[in-house]
Amino acid sequence: MDENKKIIEEKIEKLYQLKKQALLGGGEKRIEAQHKKHKLTARERLELLVDDGSFNEIDALAHHHSTSFGLDKEVYLGDGVVVGYGNINNRKVMIYSQDFTVLGGSLAEQHGRKICKIMDMAMKIGVPVIGLNDSGGARVQEGVLSLGAYADIFLRNTLASGVVPQISVIMGPCAGGAVYSPAITDFVIMVKHTSYMFVTGPKVVKTVTHEELTSEELGGAEVHSTKSGVAHFTAENDIEAMEIVKKILSYIPQNNAEEPPFIPNDDPLDRVDEHLNYIIPANPNQPYDIKDIIHTLADNGEFLEVHKDFAENIVVGFIRLGGRSIGVVANQPAVLAGVLDINASKKSSSICAFL
Repeated sequence: MDENKKIIEEKIEKLYQLKKQALLGGGEKRIEAQHKKHKLTARERLELLVDDGSFNEIDALAHHHSTSFGLDKEVYLGDGVVVGYGNINNRKVMIYSQDFTVLGGSLAEQHGRKICKIMDMAMKIGVPVIGLNDSGGARVQEGVLSLGAYADIFLRNTLASGVVPQISVIMGPCAGGAVYSPAITDFVIMVKHTSYMFVTGPKVVKTVTHEELTSEELGGAEVHSTKSGVAHFTAENDIEAMEIVKKILSYIPQNNAEEPPFIPNDDPLDRVDEHLNYIIPANPNQPYDIKDIIHTLADNGEFLEVHKDFAENIVVGFIRLGGRSIGVVANQPAVLAGVLDINASKKSSSICAFL
């Protein structure tokens, strides 16, 4: 009996040691390098996002089984992504957070399998999927297995569309498959100066077109928030990006069968604001800012604007009226007289589709 107890205790101790090893990701040196780039690690981001003590990790000890191209000497528990479920403001969510300290956050068979697992769970129980993306793309050492894993994720993106909300946060230099998936989710948040989205990097562009571009010029937060319209929000740092995720969730439902959360407030239902009488100029040729009207109408003057810097001739976003979430689509007379051009049409249709 004592011998049996000793064997069990040894196995339990080994399990504890493996879990501690998994918490280190790619190791302390790579974690330090991540911090020097003014970026948080995958687990630090999760701690900021979820309610204290609510995160439950899934498949923390999973790892790749490849032996080609020296991968047998680089085996990391978790395989470069932390997945699981937790609460944000007491609402259940499924989350994956890619770990750039492990093989550059590259996606391969086991990495992709973990993400697919939580996406399947999210659709079954009807909760949002949040992806914290920090990946260099496919793990080339695993070849077609990596590409197959991306295909599995893309399929689930399409199946989840219109069923549960999908929010993507770009938090590093993401390329190739690492941005195909986020680009087709409901909301994309980018972090200024540390996150990039491009099909292929500046070096490949230079080789093919002989044009020299920086990562920022090719796919930085400013490019995608002002020109392409791929990014719905931009954040100054990782911390602000997590706060934006929380704000978005406060306005949207858990799934397509539920109502958005009702937020009680002390803004009187019968309030009267004389300011509304004077916002629109007497001269019809004189422009005015439609956001003045939106802020005046909204509970406590709060307006979550989506695509703030893209197609500014139309304004879209979320407010609350009487504590209930309301979608806003409004022409902006202060920019291009509020005309509806191609970009403005795309912008308004994307928010309407979500609503």
